[in-house]
Amino acid sequence: MGRIAIFTDDPGWHGKQLCLAFARRGYIGEYVSLTECAINLDSTETPIQILGFENQLPEAVFVRGVPGGSLQEVVFYLDVLHALKIMNIPVYNDGYAIEKSVDKGMTSFLLNNAGLNTPLTWVLKDREKAVSIAEQELKQGHRLISKPLFGSQGEGVRRLEKTTDLFWLTSSNGIYYLQRFIECEGQGYSDIRVFVVFGKSIAAMRRCGTSWLNNVARGAKCEAIELNDQLAELAILATKALSMDYAGVDIIKDKQGQYSIIEVNSIPAWKGLETVCDFNIADILAEDLIGRYLNDKKSLLKIAASC
Repeated sequence: MGRIAIFTDDPGWHGKQLCLAFARRGYIGEYVSLTECAINLDSTETPIQILGFENQLPEAVFVRGVPGGSLQEVVFYLDVLHALKIMNIPVYNDGYAIEKSVDKGMTSFLLNNAGLNTPLTWVLKDREKAVSIAEQELKQGHRLISKPLFGSQGEGVRRLEKTTDLFWLTSSNGIYYLQRFIECEGQGYSDIRVFVVFGKSIAAMRRCGTSWLNNVARGAKCEAIELNDQLAELAILATKALSMDYAGVDIIKDKQGQYSIIEVNSIPAWKGLETVCDFNIADILAEDLIGRYLNDKKSLLKIAASC
């Protein structure tokens, strides 16, 4: 059986689902942490060393988690992903996609550069300018979100509602990321998660939060919704702008009925989504990885061998 490395430090439910999906297609999924990898340029060794794959590199890599750490550590983890791709090992999603999406500033820039609707955003280092921007927005009746450039599940995210909140406005490692808060349509707080695989929106749900943070990890409830053409196309274009194999695209519909992309996740969870759809998402992901990368690779090898 072929072997696929699943990069993760917390396999959990998602890791188990992926292993089962790979097994149904004749592959073994094996968990490994990027912290257990190394680059070794000794000519007698494989340049990229992965724990458990010392004798032969995996046929493919599924990135389910990238550990946090210092700048050097994170750059190293991405270097491993980049190097594997250069060595023709399929990486799903690859290092470039993760690099662009894990950095919220670059995500916002790329979405805007592609002409896609996303909230007004400011990324800067100067505190005085950051406070000035926030004051101007608040005076105009807008609320703001302050976020760290790197982070997930709502960690470190704050909402600025009044000028006294600016006393607590702090940078995240020296950088201010400010984004205009979008009021969603209807009552309460909600946004929409669209799951995209290889240029196709396969499912969507509404996440209804107990507060303005709509993360499922923070108690948001999942509701099934109809995936209309506009939503589907917007999510697909967002995924293309960041060059992803698959993604969870977070979209909000404002009180004027306009959609805005608020985040694109290159390592999205899908446990909540599966509670409101009637198919196995891990199967779709495994089928896409194997069908597009491994079956095509085997076909090319057969052609090369016959020449």
